[in-house]
Amino acid sequence: MHRIAIFASGSGTNAERIMQHFAEQPDIMVSLVLSNKKEAPVLEKARKAGVETRSFSRDEFYDCNRILEVLQDRKIDFVVLAGFMWLVPEYLIKAYSDRIINIHPALLPKFGGKGMYGMNVHRAVKEAGETESGITIHLVNEEYDKGRVLFQAACKIEENDTPESIAAKIHSLEYANFPFQIEQFISAQ
Repeated sequence: MHRIAIFASGSGTNAERIMQHFAEQPDIMVSLVLSNKKEAPVLEKARKAGVETRSFSRDEFYDCNRILEVLQDRKIDFVVLAGFMWLVPEYLIKAYSDRIINIHPALLPKFGGKGMYGMNVHRAVKEAGETESGITIHLVNEEYDKGRVLFQAACKIEENDTPESIAAKIHSLEYANFPFQIEQFISAQ
């Protein structure tokens, strides 16, 4: 049995779909959802799904090994970032080398890096006059959005698209692909 921990900062729509996807899987399960925000809606979604939750402070995440201890205590094999906004510290990257998966709402290497998340990305895509955007599922390393790409899916951007309509297209790609790509990656290990 492979155990996943999901890190998320917000509403948890991707995390919710991941939990639903693996609820019926015999070999992979979501065991833990963690958030850097005590009141993040993702935590309530996890509790309703019967998944253990935990919130943590910046100090707990960056200045001690407490989060690593929590992951190891629960025998977590893989970490998934689903709308998690903080740079993952080196100690976690070393402990989970090539086992931390992230999703980015653009076709990397375009529109990646610090500050490039959510609507910031979609506004930048629109302002740049791009004719396509998409998602990138990648492994996490020490730099924002620089890890090995596992999967990309694209969508066409029309002239009349707004950042909000681009976001809707990207969410559709995320929901359709992220849980399945996580499963594919873990099953291949």
